[in-house]
Amino acid sequence: MKAKSEIIAEYKINEKDTGSTQVQIAILTERIRHLTEHLKVNKKDNHSRRGLLKMVGHRKNLLNYLKKKDLDAYKELKTKLGIR
Repeated sequence: MKAKSEIIAEYKINEKDTGSTQVQIAILTERIRHLTEHLKVNKKDNHSRRGLLKMVGHRKNLLNYLKKKDLDAYKELKTKLGIR
């Protein structure tokens, strides 16, 4: 799993950016990937599965917001992160 600071450095818009929509989506995507791997091994971990579903929903809401606000940034971020 990538460190949070690495993700922030890669997706930040300006020097002091730590919480822009793009950064939040990138961090959530990394956490989702990590938790997905955990759930492949631990199939009965329903508490983590619920957390995963909440994260996916939150990321979807952030992506919808970014799509309305800046369509070009939305498309670029989706291709960069490999989100369908």
